[in-house]
Amino acid sequence: MVRVRFAPSPTGNLHIGGGRTALFNWLFAQSQKGKFILRIEDTDKERSKKEFVDEILYSLKWLGFNWDELYYQSERFDRYRMHADKLLKSGLAYIEKSPEGKEAIIYKVPAQKIIVNDLIRGQIEFDSSLIKDQVLIKSDGTPTYNFACVVDDAEMNITHIIRGDDHISNTPKQALIYEALGFPLPLFAHLPLIMGVDGGRLSKRTGATAISDYRKMGYLSEALLNYLLLLSWAPGDNRELISIKEAVGLFDIKNVNKTAVTFDLKKLDWMNNQYLKTADPEKLADELIPLLEAKNYINKDNFDRRYLLELVKLFQARLPRLNDFLDWADFFFLEEPVMDEAAVKKHLALDLSKELKLFADRLDKLSDFSVVNIEGAFRDLVAELGIEAKKLIHPVRVALTGKTIGPGLFELIFCLGKEKSIRRLLKWAK
Repeated sequence: MVRVRFAPSPTGNLHIGGGRTALFNWLFAQSQKGKFILRIEDTDKERSKKEFVDEILYSLKWLGFNWDELYYQSERFDRYRMHADKLLKSGLAYIEKSPEGKEAIIYKVPAQKIIVNDLIRGQIEFDSSLIKDQVLIKSDGTPTYNFACVVDDAEMNITHIIRGDDHISNTPKQALIYEALGFPLPLFAHLPLIMGVDGGRLSKRTGATAISDYRKMGYLSEALLNYLLLLSWAPGDNRELISIKEAVGLFDIKNVNKTAVTFDLKKLDWMNNQYLKTADPEKLADELIPLLEAKNYINKDNFDRRYLLELVKLFQARLPRLNDFLDWADFFFLEEPVMDEAAVKKHLALDLSKELKLFADRLDKLSDFSVVNIEGAFRDLVAELGIEAKKLIHPVRVALTGKTIGPGLFELIFCLGKEKSIRRLLKWAK
């Protein structure tokens, strides 16, 4: 049976690179009807924090990854010591004492050629004569990364190691330890580096942000998964939108691209918008309620959910991120809109008192305040005034919302309501 593992270190949050590695491991396990193992590599007692463990577990669950087994390296120190002692007794390792008298166990690296058949990159050759002797157990009693990895992967029967290509340099060191301990070598697949749009390594500025932060910014997990999936793999036929369920049936680790890929936030925004367009408004409203409450836009115990759903439906096809709703729709919740000074200067600098008063009057006289009737009243007015619709549409939008862009004007007026719309229009009539 195929068994893969994702092995994050809880010295920080789960970031985009780790998220993609987890995805490709989980996806491969699903496609092969195998097992997905989660191993928390918390041997660094100083830097490993419970809050990072909690964040990693939460982020993986949010992405939809359910693990079959969970291990903590901090609970396995006796296993590492046992295998290190085994190498000592066989003469393949030796003890080195520090000036303070503390002992470290070192593996003596033999000179040989190492060949690894990488499932993505093909055959990779290494010369072990260029590798210095490897510390197995440090003088403080903790295992080194490479040694603990080998022991764990062997004892957990990991068949495939799928990880970032920054670990390629660790592969020959681990291969030597596998051989020394008499363990079979698993198959390796090294995923390409994720670059920023500036051509450099991914940074916070170019997207190296915690997975949990993407959720807070208003990205849907389905959209983020879809985007991460396309960082090194493609379903074919130039498709960009694909559900994770469908991807399971198409995924082959050997088809992963080996060249570096670019993480583009604009592309992620586009993809998130595609998912927001078809998302369930009820679920989006549930996500928005605590955010709206935090800005004092609503009282969660006393607000009109049906009205909120109408606003969600009005905006969801336009939003790059769900959280943009807070800024784009703020004028619905505020007593007075926050005015964009540039928009006021451009569209309300001229005296439009006559036109705004007339439109407010037409709205007031509507017995059936519907989108169709609102548009009819507007079209009739501009025809009577002999002006182009755009000459009045933009000033009306700015007067009502303080913004130059947004949903359709007539739908906007309907949702804003007759009384509030008239009051805001008349405020700009001298």
